[in-house]
Amino acid sequence: MSDNSTTAAFTIELQPGEALLDATGRFDFSKVWTGGMAGTSTGCMLSAGDPAAGKAGYVALELFQGSLDGLNGSVVLQQFGTMNGESTLYYEFAPGSGTAELAGISGSLEIDTSGGGHDVRIRYQLI
Repeated sequence: MSDNSTTAAFTIELQPGEALLDATGRFDFSKVWTGGMAGTSTGCMLSAGDPAAGKAGYVALELFQGSLDGLNGSVVLQQFGTMNGESTLYYEFAPGSGTAELAGISGSLEIDTSGGGHDVRIRYQLI
């Protein structure tokens, strides 16, 4: 098992969905990934709080289909984010969700939005 790292970027389209719980929001989304992680993903985000005031939290799951450093397959990404003055985001490959050449993948993703886009550093291992 070796540690691997690559970079990618994505564009995202968000569409509001019907809230599943009172006092929450829901968004369905699709992404196009380019770079070391290339393909498409679709997912669902649930949020709560007051994003306009900078105080909110969200969770999301998305199914990525494509390639990672030339390895083909699919994998589910899970996200956990909070805003409370500062933003934090945990973004990982869901354990046990990799298929084909991505079976056994684990790792995390870091997103940088400082340049106005979604630039991503991916660190992963394949068992």
